[in-house]
Amino acid sequence: MATTMQTSNLWLIIFSWAALTVGAPPLLCDVLQMLQKEEEQCLQELSKEWKNNSENEQPISGCPGVWDNMSCWPSASAGQTVKAECPKFLQMLTGKNGSVFRNCTQDGWSDTFPRTDAACGYDVNDTTNEKRRSYLLKLKVMYTVGYSTSLVMLLVALGILIAFRKLHCTRNYIHMHLFVSFILRALSNFIKDAVLFSNDVAHCDDHMVGCKTVMVFFQYCIMSNYSWLLVEGLYLHTLLVISFFSEKKVLQCFIIFGWGSPAVFATTWAITRHFLENNGCWDINVNPGIWWIIRGPTLISVLVNFILFVNILRILMKKLRTSKMRGNDMNHYKRLAKSTLLLIPLFGVHYIIFAFTPEDAGSPTVEIQMFFELALGSFQGLVVAILYCFLNGEVQLEIQRKWRQRYLNNWFWMRPALSSSFSNGASGPTQMTKASPLEQGRGTAWKASVI
Repeated sequence: MATTMQTSNLWLIIFSWAALTVGAPPLLCDVLQMLQKEEEQCLQELSKEWKNNSENEQPISGCPGVWDNMSCWPSASAGQTVKAECPKFLQMLTGKNGSVFRNCTQDGWSDTFPRTDAACGYDVNDTTNEKRRSYLLKLKVMYTVGYSTSLVMLLVALGILIAFRKLHCTRNYIHMHLFVSFILRALSNFIKDAVLFSNDVAHCDDHMVGCKTVMVFFQYCIMSNYSWLLVEGLYLHTLLVISFFSEKKVLQCFIIFGWGSPAVFATTWAITRHFLENNGCWDINVNPGIWWIIRGPTLISVLVNFILFVNILRILMKKLRTSKMRGNDMNHYKRLAKSTLLLIPLFGVHYIIFAFTPEDAGSPTVEIQMFFELALGSFQGLVVAILYCFLNGEVQLEIQRKWRQRYLNNWFWMRPALSSSFSNGASGPTQMTKASPLEQGRGTAWKASVI
């Protein structure tokens, strides 16, 4: 009877928790895997205990050891009270440690007291859970809209920069790579959500392999995004500091750095997780030391970008005061600096602020951190597309030039058709008068001047 009640309590906690989560805590497959491991360990310990009793020919009396689907209870004599720690998945969910107890009576094990959910800091009837659920659902809608909007606008911006050959230069090549990094970030987020929030618990073993792969890809995309933001700052700094350099070689180095360095850290993190912390879907970071393999390089890139930001401002102010640069060069650097200098603090400050804050679900700052990283962060791609493409004067001029060229071509192609229709209509009731040689000459001269 007690075991049956424990089972019902377990599923009540799991499914009420599953209904409340949108973001980070353990997945159903994670929970089931943790429980399976704890059950295996418990059965091994109980088996050893039974063997020792058999070898020592000790009579089995009182309450036999049992796994009640949540906790492991060793054998106990009648009248004894046994203590057990809270299940690990509840400790991960609440961030709290607690204990539960059972009495061994003449009739067997008593019910667990206090209730496991209450003792371990998780109250399924707490109204704050409903508020948190509502907040997280709104947050999920916001970042889904943000990433979707950013994805569409980034694809359009990337298509524009690729389509117009006159826009092909080192600066815009770097912008294209930055666009791709934001596109991958949005796609990886959609893929991650689809995998993490799939409640197909019937295929948890197969699910875990794909889930871990998705998490590695997701971390790689996040790091690549920050590395290309750093490349934008490095390129502007290089333009201002170094007078002559091979743009082709610099671009090649930037490409290797922008896509290669995140691959090194993401691979290192995956290998380390596999051997030292191979728990669940790798979406929960229990060991902070392993998590710093990802967080450390990202934080360094943001700090370096901020240092570049300060130095670029200093150099620009100095050059403006001395007026050593030609007008065209200064205008070129000003345009690039406006967008880049806006992106560096805009996309980096929140990461520095929240870098050293605790990430457990009970932390008071976690909701604020999630808002900045998910809701506002999802619109970063849109901001980049607007600054580097849609508000770019060169892009606007090239689009206008192509539009005029196409309009004039269509107009000149239409003129023979119009002339033919007019000449055919001369036999009708209303006839067009033939133009004089002088008027024809004027028309020819006007056409030549337009061309």
